[in-house]
Amino acid sequence: MLGAASPTGRTTLGSVAGLRICLVTPFAWSQPHDVNEHVAGVAEELRRLGHSVTILASSNRARDLAAGRRALLDGLHADLVALGPAVPISRRSRIGVPVGARANLSLALALGRFDVVHGFEPGLPSLSYLALRDAQALTVATFVSPDRLGYPPGRAQRERLLARLDALVAASDATAEAAVSRFPGSYHVVSPGVDLELFEPREKRPVIVSEWRPAERPLNRSVLRALEELPDWELVFLRTKPLTGRPTIPRELRGRVTVRTARDGKTRAQLYADAAIFVPALAGLARASLEAAAAGCAIAAPAGTATQPELAGAEVARLAEDPPFRERRQREARERAETQSFSAVARELEDIYESLARRRRPPKTVDPLAERDWILCDLHMHTSWSHDCTVDPADLVMYAEAIGLGAIAVTDHNVSGGALETAELARGHDLVVIPGEEIKTDGQGEVIGLFLQEEIPGGLSFPDTIAAIHDQGGLVYLPHPFDRLHSIPDPATLHRHLADIDVFEVYNARLLFESYNDEAMRFATKYNLTVGAGSDAHVLQGVGTGGLRMRAFDGPEEFLLSLRSAQVLRRPRSLVYLQSLKWMAQAKERVR
Repeated sequence: MLGAASPTGRTTLGSVAGLRICLVTPFAWSQPHDVNEHVAGVAEELRRLGHSVTILASSNRARDLAAGRRALLDGLHADLVALGPAVPISRRSRIGVPVGARANLSLALALGRFDVVHGFEPGLPSLSYLALRDAQALTVATFVSPDRLGYPPGRAQRERLLARLDALVAASDATAEAAVSRFPGSYHVVSPGVDLELFEPREKRPVIVSEWRPAERPLNRSVLRALEELPDWELVFLRTKPLTGRPTIPRELRGRVTVRTARDGKTRAQLYADAAIFVPALAGLARASLEAAAAGCAIAAPAGTATQPELAGAEVARLAEDPPFRERRQREARERAETQSFSAVARELEDIYESLARRRRPPKTVDPLAERDWILCDLHMHTSWSHDCTVDPADLVMYAEAIGLGAIAVTDHNVSGGALETAELARGHDLVVIPGEEIKTDGQGEVIGLFLQEEIPGGLSFPDTIAAIHDQGGLVYLPHPFDRLHSIPDPATLHRHLADIDVFEVYNARLLFESYNDEAMRFATKYNLTVGAGSDAHVLQGVGTGGLRMRAFDGPEEFLLSLRSAQVLRRPRSLVYLQSLKWMAQAKERVR
């Protein structure tokens, strides 16, 4: 059952079925590639599950480019949209995506109004990287090869990308292990997937297929030596990459050894149909081995082959000379492959997409406090109880009232005395003071507690800090979540505790770079989070430079209801001016 459509055109959280999914591949659709085969197979199965799937790619095929232009003009109603001609791309590539393709990508993401954007191999300078970086939707990144992790080269760029990724996927344990050093996080490992119908087992002939890699000559020689002892068998060296050279074949075996190039699944399926044994290359294509298993080939890849290539030849000889053993291994290979079909992979990805969609909070369109007056509220500021601030609580109350604020939250660093004192001084005034505290966690940034009654010590873990706030009926307010100039929660921690965050700060007037606020707003919009804003003032002149226009409230419950219709106010003043005032005040305090 489909959920109701949101104003953005995306399905709402009422249902996660019928998602609009965008799959982005960095490789030209006009050329065979294992990543494209994975994308095509998964896309077909996701459509069978009831989802709308659009593939974005480059292509050098004229009809693809023409169809892509039509799709962009007609509202993106197409399964495949070619965004522009392909450019050479590799792990050493430094060629950027052409401007025209970038523009078409931005247009496609806007027109598609996708629920999920899934980019493949974003560790390359490609459409995938740009799509994940710029998408407003939920994002998933899949890393297929451990050799394609070099981009972006700068740590700051990688952190920016990682902060925008909602799920990380790897095509193997080895890839996940390599990727975690460049893109830290928790990885879902999924199979490359295989078409079980295309690779249906057939009657076998005495044929051995060995995947060819020019750098693996010892392995190739081992297989050739085994063939010398098997006069009734033939050998096919399979090239799955272009321009990989040809193996040296002994004169006496030339009548029984051939070399074939098969870069796409359909071509390899014809080759595997007759083959009884498959020998994967040490650095071979994972898909090639999985396809051979699905086709019912016995896989000759014994443990230790990487250091002792002769073991592969011995395994080939045993499989060839022992038909019952070979047939058992063929059945086992097919059974393993049946658990890794494209259908199974699509269901795994669907589970990931649905888990992300469930994090998104349902939109709240009703304003239950519509009859209340509007007030201005600053949710983040400090007093002299903070080690880096000299603002007297009494002066704060008078100044906040003078500039027209109706409510403030006092959030001193690791102490609540300033907030309680300010609240006491505000009694009898029209100013509402929310007692709070900005609590330093043990390495995961800061968390603000609002409506606190007791002080919470700093240095607790992120989840323990949240629990301590909620235990006394307070609200969790996450300040400056993307200010990378200071300690902030890492993406994994942020996603893990998303449901525990009551208010998400999307504007902080003291941040040096406005892009950090923009990042917070993007994240909050993606998950329909309740937003907050504040000045983070450390001097009186900074109070009110950031905040909200919201309905008058009484207590934490009405406060959250009021935030549903709140409007973010940005009234920044020069950071140089405010910081200089802070330093001057601190200097005066020291000389007293």
